[in-house]
Amino acid sequence: MQEIRQRVAENFARQGLMRTLGAALELVEDGEVHISMPFSSQLSQQLGYVHAGAVTSIVDSACGYAGLTRAPAGHDIVTAEFKTNFMRPAIGERFLAVGRVVNAGRSLAVCTGEVRAYTANSVEFKVVALMQATMVFVATER
Repeated sequence: MQEIRQRVAENFARQGLMRTLGAALELVEDGEVHISMPFSSQLSQQLGYVHAGAVTSIVDSACGYAGLTRAPAGHDIVTAEFKTNFMRPAIGERFLAVGRVVNAGRSLAVCTGEVRAYTANSVEFKVVALMQATMVFVATER
């Protein structure tokens, strides 16, 4: 498992968008990845909520990295499709995207994800978005 965690962490570190969002890798387990993102007015939309694009970006990455934990050796992962349902405005001080593998085959992983909004130092959260995604394993070694 340590090798998989290192693989995901190194891959995550190469993502410029995650740095731009201030996102951090919080948990990497077999089939599950958590990514956090702090609130920033730079990520808001016109009403002051975190923009759907930022919310979608972290949960897409959480699902993708969850899928990567099940990818065959010598493969990376890309998103083939996703659907996101927004449950409520993204209001909070910190957001946590949780991605989980539902099923992984030889070439695809089907994942689900959710984004949780936290306020202050509370452990309680509200789910602001749900995602279902299909990820494709892409050979990196030929």
